[in-house]
Amino acid sequence: MDKSIVPTKYWHKLEDGRIQCDLCPRECKLHKDQRGLCFVRENLNDEIVLTTYGLSSGYCIDPIEKKPLNHFLPGTPVLSFGTAGCNLACKFCQNWDISKSREMHTLADEASPELIARAAEKLNCRSVAYTYNDPVIFHEYAIDVAQACHEKGIKSVAVTAGYVSPEPRAEFYQYMDAANVDLKAFTEDFYYKLTGGHLEPVLDTLKYIKHETDVWLEITTLLIPGKNDSDKEIENLTQWVVEELGSDVPLHFSAFHPDWKMLDVPPTPPSTLTRARQIALKNGIHHPYTGNVHDIEGDTTYCHHCGEKLISRDWYVLTAWNLGKDGKCNKCGTTCAGIFEEQPGNWGANRQPVRLRDFAIE
Repeated sequence: MDKSIVPTKYWHKLEDGRIQCDLCPRECKLHKDQRGLCFVRENLNDEIVLTTYGLSSGYCIDPIEKKPLNHFLPGTPVLSFGTAGCNLACKFCQNWDISKSREMHTLADEASPELIARAAEKLNCRSVAYTYNDPVIFHEYAIDVAQACHEKGIKSVAVTAGYVSPEPRAEFYQYMDAANVDLKAFTEDFYYKLTGGHLEPVLDTLKYIKHETDVWLEITTLLIPGKNDSDKEIENLTQWVVEELGSDVPLHFSAFHPDWKMLDVPPTPPSTLTRARQIALKNGIHHPYTGNVHDIEGDTTYCHHCGEKLISRDWYVLTAWNLGKDGKCNKCGTTCAGIFEEQPGNWGANRQPVRLRDFAIE
């Protein structure tokens, strides 16, 4: 068998002969040789297999803030990669060339988990991010990479829509150190019509990560004009985060740009992001941020107790650091929630493509 094809365990046979994939709430029911909506999981020889194990659409060193994670090892480089396919069908997808790909030549790079860990170590990356498309669909590969990285003291970061079933979710997050979850909106209507999914499983994932794991959690909401940017929806979303997850979970409001199947929708005005941030602050979110726009105030981490600027940023460049030992404010001593070291990294805004074959052992 092709080494990129590996068996999986989250499936069961149906009485009509089909096999149901149990990885995500979509529960695709597949005939022989049929693929799920994600396109990378297939009914092959009466079992569900992953068809993209060890394959990637490319590798790049990014600033950790680009994931976005503002409270997890700030200033450090993260080795980022994705595969192809996705288990949602977002009409506004900003990475549609990867997530919607049905062409396997998109997967140009091949790497074992051990090679990725070795490359991250040699490149002085503090973490590896599963991103560009959703790691839920390459569950087995992501877990193996995370285990190889942990053996070298390298952290693992999931950038995900959180659309996953309970049993695989519990296994997956045993191996993650941080996650940024896309909370794409706060209405079932939005999820159903614009993503082909449902809201409740995502909320369940957020609550699971926050209350059942030690994974550092941040949230991103892409605000789309006329779709999920009303005061009422932002009020409801931010109130839910405070009540169900707590005030310390950072919340990133990002700007939409016309893409994929929503080219007729205008870009998000910066004022919308500022308004959302103000609503979040009013409702008790300690660390709301703006993204995809140049907004120094919206990028800055403030002490929620005294208002001191703890981490100043200009895009992805850290310009000031006022955190002491254990992430405490240098002015008032209040602890800022997050995973911090005594000194920040200095990777800056660099983005560096990487060829993993350069790190292969002959």
